[in-house]
Amino acid sequence: MTGSLCTATLGLLALLLPIDAAQAQTLSLPANAEMTRELHDASGTYAVPIGPWRDGEVDTFAAEGTVTRQAWRVAGSSLTTLQVINQFADQLSSEGFETLYRCEDAACGGFDFRFALPVLPPPEMFVDLFDYRFIAARQGQGAQARYVTLLVSRSGAATYVQITYVTPGGDAAAPAGGATSTENADDGALVAALRTQGHVVLEDLDFGTGAAALGEGPFASLAALADFLDENPARRIALVGHTDTVGGYQSNLALSRQRAEAVMRRLVAQHGVAADRLEAEGIAYLAPVAPNDTAPGREANRRVEAVLLAHE
Repeated sequence: MTGSLCTATLGLLALLLPIDAAQAQTLSLPANAEMTRELHDASGTYAVPIGPWRDGEVDTFAAEGTVTRQAWRVAGSSLTTLQVINQFADQLSSEGFETLYRCEDAACGGFDFRFALPVLPPPEMFVDLFDYRFIAARQGQGAQARYVTLLVSRSGAATYVQITYVTPGGDAAAPAGGATSTENADDGALVAALRTQGHVVLEDLDFGTGAAALGEGPFASLAALADFLDENPARRIALVGHTDTVGGYQSNLALSRQRAEAVMRRLVAQHGVAADRLEAEGIAYLAPVAPNDTAPGREANRRVEAVLLAHE
């Protein structure tokens, strides 16, 4: 590691990228840093951005392999996003990575570029549309190439960093960036995803188009959540509604919250979950898992997720 990365004043971000693909990547941050979420797809595909938002899309390169996405929060950091991304760029260069693309907020494409990326949702990851930096890098060539992308931003006194690694390996391609689906999954799969990833999409729920009322059911995902809470009396769950980008922000915000509240009421009324163990919120279209310019993408973005909250 270079001396500059060890200094207390710049002392943040050392990216350790092992040569052995079987080893796990690790991110070394200060003691006050918190990894807020990690998603891992052993056989995935990640669309690595290699250009800005232009003519309605971002230029990307499909990298296949094991995709790992992490979100980190560094509280009380005084470094600018430029200083942070520069530290990453220096480390990547020292590890033999070449920069494929680097940009900042408006030059990347602003709002459009940010929402074309599979960004982990708040509160785990925040992106200031007027102050973010992005870099994509590659080590090696061909099928054995490794890829890293970094998205750095700030909110208040905290720095937020999302890092996506792609290492060789894996089989069939799978969409990157989305939460684990519960469609056609058993109760054990839902609970496993909730425990390991911290959130899960409840895809068996049924809402009418533009409606907040939850269908009659029954819904296996809600039964599984209720069983999980019954077996883990110290745990709590937040229900978070999401929409696509059709319509205005305020109407989508209200709809996303109303759907989350409908799920919460169903858990209380039909499954006996105590209301104080649940929260319901909506964030409209601010955390997409797929592009909104296609019908399948919009359908994927219309969802309610269960988010596992920390112990009190």
